[in-house]
Amino acid sequence: MSELLKKPSSEAPLALNIQQSLSGRRWLWRMPSSCDPTALDRHAQHIAQKASLYDIVGRMIAVRGVSPQAVEHFLDPRLKNLLPNPSCLKNMDKAADRIAKAVIQQEKIAIFGDYDVDGGCSSAILTQYFNDLDLSPIVYIPDRIKEGYGPNIPALQSLIDQGVTLIICVDCGAASHQVFDATPQDKTDIIVLDHHKCETAPHIFASVNPNQLDCDSGLGYLCAGGVSFIACIAVTRALQQQQYFENHPKPDLFNLLDLVALSTICDVMPLTGLNRALVTQGLKVLGKRERIGLAALLEVSGVQKAPDAFSCGFALGPRINAGGRISESDLGLKLLTCHNPVEAHQLAERLDTINKQRQNIEQGVLQQATDLALEQHEKGSPVILLHHSDWHPGIVGIVAGRIKEQINRPTLIGAELSDGMIKGSGRSIIGLDLGAAIIAAKQAGLLLHGGGHAMAAGYSYHKDQTEALHQFLNEYLSKAADAPSVVDLEVEGVTTVAGATVELAKQIERLTPFGNGNDEPLIVLSHVHILRSDRIGKDSNTLRLTLQGENGASIKALMFKADQHPITPYLEDYNNRRPMHLAGWLRTNSWNGRENADFFIKDAAFV
Repeated sequence: MSELLKKPSSEAPLALNIQQSLSGRRWLWRMPSSCDPTALDRHAQHIAQKASLYDIVGRMIAVRGVSPQAVEHFLDPRLKNLLPNPSCLKNMDKAADRIAKAVIQQEKIAIFGDYDVDGGCSSAILTQYFNDLDLSPIVYIPDRIKEGYGPNIPALQSLIDQGVTLIICVDCGAASHQVFDATPQDKTDIIVLDHHKCETAPHIFASVNPNQLDCDSGLGYLCAGGVSFIACIAVTRALQQQQYFENHPKPDLFNLLDLVALSTICDVMPLTGLNRALVTQGLKVLGKRERIGLAALLEVSGVQKAPDAFSCGFALGPRINAGGRISESDLGLKLLTCHNPVEAHQLAERLDTINKQRQNIEQGVLQQATDLALEQHEKGSPVILLHHSDWHPGIVGIVAGRIKEQINRPTLIGAELSDGMIKGSGRSIIGLDLGAAIIAAKQAGLLLHGGGHAMAAGYSYHKDQTEALHQFLNEYLSKAADAPSVVDLEVEGVTTVAGATVELAKQIERLTPFGNGNDEPLIVLSHVHILRSDRIGKDSNTLRLTLQGENGASIKALMFKADQHPITPYLEDYNNRRPMHLAGWLRTNSWNGRENADFFIKDAAFV
């Protein structure tokens, strides 16, 4: 059975003695998992001195397990220091040699991708790489509704019939054993570049997957985009060994990093180790806006500043995904590989429109699914498992994520098809491996198809198995029942309004990119009074506040989705002069050539 991997928050000390905030949370000090807590202050001070940082920022770095000796590499992650030898990935050399052979002999190559951001970016990475080598691969993205996830026999056969001698599956294929076994491979080789957990490798020419049971590369945190990028490095090396570049230009691998960063962020991979360097450097490439499709999508999304992890995860990613969710599966890939500015803008506008349609569909499903999920939760079910014939299969994963965030339970949402089959997607909570649970359920005969990783998984089964599957998952993920319904807030520092300066915000930004595995640090503004509170935005769902500290210093603060937040009534009652502690994020804001520090509120507690 799965165990909660994260150190129980109950072992961390209370921050500011907040046992219950206005949203019902405990505030706890974030503590290190790898360093002795007693040495934390010493490490934090050493880091602050070495990097010329405030003590509060030194502590933020220390709790991330960064030693004083490694702080320079953490603040300035470089690929040259972190890129592994591609050979550490099982079967990578075999795959690279085969791809190099196909390049040299000008074989007909096909790329079989997935319809999400990681699949689209991985396909685009290989497409650009082969284009730079003067090859034009066929790219096949399956239709989500008609074909489903992963390789299928008719699609593979159609590629073989077109004379393809090498098929490279990206972000899929790890669990496609039956499909590959039924596909003729006497004249066509198949290579898989994937990262999803699987029981055994499929019987193909080469399966490259850091999450294969027999791969000890230690790179299991890579997405398919990362694996594909390392494959490009390996192929370049193989071609170099055969003196291929004496007569041919060498591809510029650095220009692929914007796609690697986008796929890593949108697939919610941990932004640690190699991923931190890939994303940091990739965001620099993205910031140049040289990839025509992404430049158009940034414009349509209204991203005017330098793109960051937030822009990728909440502006670019949902729009690229929208095509695969409810429309044409290859729209995102077309945008990523587009070279015509006019066409790119048309594709970006189209994806933006489809994304708005997706949001409308999602809202209706979310309300219905949330009500049903709360019923299961109130009955004590550790895992939420739901399906409905009216729910669109393209948005069930998003809905699962939203419900998981609300009740902090592993959540699996499915769409019932006309033949009684359920196709669904699940999201897990920290410390519970949903991918392993899905594989175990498949081994137990409860699922027809299934796979994924720790935090997300896809699956299919017949609705007659619903009760047995739910019971199995409740037992396998029983530790979920121990997780609190309201997640504790982990605080990383306390300061005053006067201390919430632009310089502090800039120093915190040096810890970017923020995301999974490197959360943006939550800090507390202590002993503040609310001078003013206004509703702003087109739907009046954002609170804008003026905060004042004990010494008279003031700062602007914002809180989004005010209508859904339990602390809103307390923030709007600013005539109540009782001082508060506010937890949130400190960020820089540039306006009319001036830099300010703004505070974004997450929670509140009375002093």
